Amino acid sequence: MQHMARVSPGDGQTPRPAVEVRGLGHAYDGRDGVVAALADIDLTVPAGQFTVIVGPSGCGKTSLLMMLAGLRTPTSGTIECDGRPIAKPDPERVGVVFQEASLYPWLTAVENVEFPLLLKHTPRDERRARAEQMLKLVGLDGFGGRYPHELSGGMKQRVSIARGLVQDPPVLLMDEPFAALDEQTRMTMGHELLRIWSETSKTVVFITHSLTEAVYLADEVLVMSARPGRILDRVPIDLPRPRTYQMMATDKFGQLRERIWQQIRDMP
Repeated sequence: MQHMARVSPGDGQTPRPAVEVRGLGHAYDGRDGVVAALADIDLTVPAGQFTVIVGPSGCGKTSLLMMLAGLRTPTSGTIECDGRPIAKPDPERVGVVFQEASLYPWLTAVENVEFPLLLKHTPRDERRARAEQMLKLVGLDGFGGRYPHELSGGMKQRVSIARGLVQDPPVLLMDEPFAALDEQTRMTMGHELLRIWSETSKTVVFITHSLTEAVYLADEVLVMSARPGRILDRVPIDLPRPRTYQMMATDKFGQLRERIWQQIRDMP
């Protein structure tokens, strides 16, 4: 896997956009008529940035992510990922990690990771080597022969992340991937995700309901309004990296979290 050097604001360069959304809207037919889920979404995510999206339940966060993945069709607007429109799933440009690991129980960990490559008819030796490389990246070296029922919840999500990375997409979308984990495992997985991100320089768009998780992970937090979902605020997270658990106890961390919480709390 080739790693792209991350460009920081102090470098005097503007990172190229990895995700560009313009005028995005989405509506669907409900029991009482047409429901507007998203409206007027404009979004630019620079390459290599870790962006977190938060907002009240039902605001369209997951719908937005599914459109970025090419899994749902917008009603209006345009989406470009890695410089080209995305109208259908393209795992070579966009990897997706869902809330549930969704591993095939009859396949081992390494077989689950290499499954997308199997669908592409990648030669066996190549796909096994790439899958094992990804398992090592996510801290599961030596666990490739285990079946999902032999893995903890956090380990299953690591396998799911490895599967999302195996085709080396520049953009990784993550829909509340740690929501089902206990607090201790969730914090550990967040820290591990930042390690993986720093080693791969992927562009990450991450959805969560946890404001603490959002501030801990992000370069920028996007706050969405209640339905129809719009982006109300972009909150730069100007905490130093690498992030540490001790930062959660600082005044700065608390102020950032409170700014986000006030906007969500005050929504009608």
